[in-house]
Amino acid sequence: MLKKAFITAIFFVATVSVGTAGTINNGTWLPSACGAEPEVPVIKQDNVETYNQSIKMINEWQQKANAYNSCVINEANADNAVIAKMATEHQNKFRAVVEKIKSATDAAKAKLDKQ
Repeated sequence: MLKKAFITAIFFVATVSVGTAGTINNGTWLPSACGAEPEVPVIKQDNVETYNQSIKMINEWQQKANAYNSCVINEANADNAVIAKMATEHQNKFRAVVEKIKSATDAAKAKLDKQ
């Protein structure tokens, strides 16, 4: 039962990771599931009231920026894991084909050498 739940959890994480993959365009990677990056607030110095309002906005921005940053890191790590997995699978398939061709050419050469 625990093994089935674990496998289901892995499948869910893999599905979510693939479903929320970022995009690469002209060498720039952007996350796709993190929303817009929070805009940095401006510190206003007109008077005490505007300054205090700026500090409040900075505190709110910091919470949003931390959440956004965490999302970016998690999505980038998920994308990296998928890319590494797919590249490894591709390399393994390529090696298997090369080995199959090598075996076939070695067998053909051995057959022809006996003639």
